[in-house]
Amino acid sequence: MTRRVPLWLALPAIAGLVLFLVYPTGYLVALALTDSSLANPLRTFSGVDNFQTAFAAPAFTPSLVKSTVFAVAATVATTGLGLVLALLLRVRGTRFGVVGALLLLPLVTAPVLIGVAWKLLLAPVGGGLAGLFAAVGLGGFNPLGSGAGAFAVLLCIHIWQWTPFAVLVLFAALGVVRPELLESARIDGAGLWRTFVTVTWPAIAPTAWAVAVLELVIGYKVFDLIVVITSGGPGFATTLSPFVIYQTGLRGSFDMGAAAAQTLVFALVVGVVATGLTAARARAVRGEQS
Repeated sequence: MTRRVPLWLALPAIAGLVLFLVYPTGYLVALALTDSSLANPLRTFSGVDNFQTAFAAPAFTPSLVKSTVFAVAATVATTGLGLVLALLLRVRGTRFGVVGALLLLPLVTAPVLIGVAWKLLLAPVGGGLAGLFAAVGLGGFNPLGSGAGAFAVLLCIHIWQWTPFAVLVLFAALGVVRPELLESARIDGAGLWRTFVTVTWPAIAPTAWAVAVLELVIGYKVFDLIVVITSGGPGFATTLSPFVIYQTGLRGSFDMGAAAAQTLVFALVVGVVATGLTAARARAVRGEQS
């Protein structure tokens, strides 16, 4: 006989869902469909006018592309490097150790502090790396002075900051790999790559794909580094979508309606890309299990 759990037991979870998901999302949609400022939200219904205003902003549409490039590149780099480092740490044994703890330092440091530290290091005059640049013939080198350089710098700093997250999760996932299977592969003459492909990867693939999805979302959300290091420049080179939304809603005209519309469009782009990666993960996991 099947016994049903009383509905009232789910009320706390339902209340939390409504409070932290349904209400904010509904309010965001309401802002996007009304003439709203920071001081006077939800004044009059405006239909799709806010979406037209959002796309009229010169930096918004390009920012969607740049945010996607940034997030995808960061996902590939952080997940790949995290896997390599996790494998190297696992060779040392089952304990994370001091080296592993040091690798986590960028992850547990506040993003604003990371941004300040790197901005000081990269300053072309008096910066912490200015002497090193001068020693290799790059005196006065300023990677933040060009659009491509600033974008690459932000990407590298983000990868440095968030690779430890992938290392931590994947190191734990490697613990499920059965030692006897690894030993059998070695006895059968399998090399390191063959052992990884046939034994290690099938065991950790679901976790690795999950890490990639999380890293993708984290890559889309980068904001602190932009504010501290580049302020979106030079020009619009590092003006990613979160920074554009911030400027629309909390700087200048304080147009919360247009900012809400930009947020919804940005969320749609993130959802589409994340759904594609999740679908790829599902197919890959099914392929490993078949």
